[in-house]
Amino acid sequence: MVTAWERARRALATRVCMRFPSRHAAVEDVPRALDAVEEPFPVAEPEEEEEQQQQGEREKSLGAASPAPASARRSSRSGSQSPAKICAICLGTMRSGHGQALFTAECSHKFHFHCISSNVQHGNKICPICRALWKELPFQGPVLADAAHGAARVNPSAWPQTGMLSANPLDGLPVFRTPESAVFDDDEQINLQSETALGGGHDGDENETPASLEIMAYTEFPAVQDSVARENFAILIHLKAPHAPASSMGTRAPLDLVTVLDVSGSMAGSKLGLLKRAMTFVIQNLRPSDRLSVVAFSSSAWRLFPLRKMTAFGQVQSLQAVNSLVANGGTNIAEGLWKAARVMEDRQARNPVSSIIILSDGVDTHTLPLPNPPRNGAPPDYGRLVPRSILPGSGHHVPIHAFGFGLDHDSRAMHAVAEMSSGTFSFIDDVGSIQDAFAQCIGGLLSVVAQETRLSVECADEGVLVTSIKSGGYASGVDGDGRGGFVDIGRLYADEEKDFLVTIRVPAARGDTELIRASCAYRDAVTAKTVRVGGDLVTVPRPAGTVTAAMCLQVEREWHRVHATEDMAAAQAAAEEHDYARAASILESRRLALESRASLSSDRQTQALAAELREMQERVLNYQRYQESGRAYMLSGLSSHSFQRATARGDSTELAGLVHTYQTPSMVDMLHRSQALLPEVVVALNRSPTIAPSRNRPLPVVQRGVRRPFRLSKSFTGRSS
Repeated sequence: MVTAWERARRALATRVCMRFPSRHAAVEDVPRALDAVEEPFPVAEPEEEEEQQQQGEREKSLGAASPAPASARRSSRSGSQSPAKICAICLGTMRSGHGQALFTAECSHKFHFHCISSNVQHGNKICPICRALWKELPFQGPVLADAAHGAARVNPSAWPQTGMLSANPLDGLPVFRTPESAVFDDDEQINLQSETALGGGHDGDENETPASLEIMAYTEFPAVQDSVARENFAILIHLKAPHAPASSMGTRAPLDLVTVLDVSGSMAGSKLGLLKRAMTFVIQNLRPSDRLSVVAFSSSAWRLFPLRKMTAFGQVQSLQAVNSLVANGGTNIAEGLWKAARVMEDRQARNPVSSIIILSDGVDTHTLPLPNPPRNGAPPDYGRLVPRSILPGSGHHVPIHAFGFGLDHDSRAMHAVAEMSSGTFSFIDDVGSIQDAFAQCIGGLLSVVAQETRLSVECADEGVLVTSIKSGGYASGVDGDGRGGFVDIGRLYADEEKDFLVTIRVPAARGDTELIRASCAYRDAVTAKTVRVGGDLVTVPRPAGTVTAAMCLQVEREWHRVHATEDMAAAQAAAEEHDYARAASILESRRLALESRASLSSDRQTQALAAELREMQERVLNYQRYQESGRAYMLSGLSSHSFQRATARGDSTELAGLVHTYQTPSMVDMLHRSQALLPEVVVALNRSPTIAPSRNRPLPVVQRGVRRPFRLSKSFTGRSS
């Protein structure tokens, strides 16, 4: 017979409400039936009351005279609160005998087995409901004893390999992942025929377009003497993408965007607040035809919501989800990107433009070896961070634009992630610059006009051969017989410009020599039609006398930019070897060479390049400066110049500054919107960067030896010249 005290205790326990850690509740997993429920959970059911009565009888039969331990008392008092059909971790339903494995803890609370095993694998051995410390765990590997508050910065690389298999065999990432019962095919449906006007309804053939890509060519010199053969005669091929729609509400290609946000413990405070403000700006500047999904990660990763159309209602829902984020736990970049890749792979419908944005202020503590690099001195395998299914050549290529925030992020990892996916890497060292950095990136993504762009070069006269193509980070090649070449450019933003130096062999000849003809093919991002544009035939006169003309300004400027980028890569490699004097010497030599060219003294692009080289030189003077901001600043600069695309670094997003190369009109417009909304406190933070190099003090004189420091004999693309 149950005592009166026991009946009263059970009756009171059924009316107690419980709070659960919000970071374990993914918005996507909330059952729809719970949306309108005000109470957190229903009261205990008759089946549960029967279990409690049996438990009380067992306790009575044991005749325990001494009081139970505190954890046991907590467990007993809250035992009736745990709902029989709701998992407190994922808030999903639990049904025995329906293909679901359930786990009952020693404190009598039940969970999905895959939910609690993943929880334990990340260092949590405390009941999420009653906070009782578990001794019997649903995981056979070791659990670190110093896990605090259910979230620990741990490195599971030393744990048993049987528990570390990736759900995606292409990834090869040693990250704990539990099989998910459903794929991410719950994206909101779209109708491209109604949401994207087909360019005003053109009825001509596929080559007709109201505004097409422009091709221009500039020869190194206006003429070549007829009796002279030139082995490396330079030709600059200049491309300019079509214009953006004249109206702000004009037709453009809709975007599928996944943002991957770091909410680890180091993001707490003003960092997370400014990140939420930046995400608010992004959400408010997306149109109803655009779709957004947000993935957050700390020690694990979760999707806040599926790809959702940014209608007025979708924007409100998205803002509520983003503003609910809290910062705690470690940093698991790999799982965050894996979730984002799943969103992109499993979606049922696809907008014409797709991209992933990731922001992190820390170092991956779950996938890469910690705390030191491998003993053989080789860098970590950053390829383990990026799922292969979204890399170029996979059939589902999605560029990743990475943002390293603060002084403690892993700039090498973030740069590698961007480079492997043909994205860009930006360095945010100013506390208040997150929104501007996002605005610049979004300005480009919302103005894509061409995709799958390929530049082709064909030689004309006999004896003319292509010897090299300086293409930066873009894939390029020269035909085996030297009679042609190509550059795979891919995506182009509205009004974006690209320059490529092609060097050719020009034989001795009389009369005009026909050199090359450039052409371009791309897929219009709005109409999905293939557009082909042919350039003019490039010819050069062959006078009998000596040619004394100066080098073409456009060719000279690009020649210096290419070599400056090569020198940036060489200086960064020297700094990685702790040879900071050599790194500074390389940068100073190139800067002085630029400043000494009278023909370029008034050229704004050259002035910006010289200012950037000076800034890099200041940030590479010693170990401390390089580790704090030099490496990230240089890698962001290399990313920008390799793809000829704007990235955020230093004051590059300040419209009144000098270093803002490659910004398109759409990017500038979005920056104007962002900076018009920035409150005074953020403006003040922008003026007080975390790392503020002294721009007024003179640079130290770098000693030069007889021999010039070693320089890489490759183009800045990493391919042989």
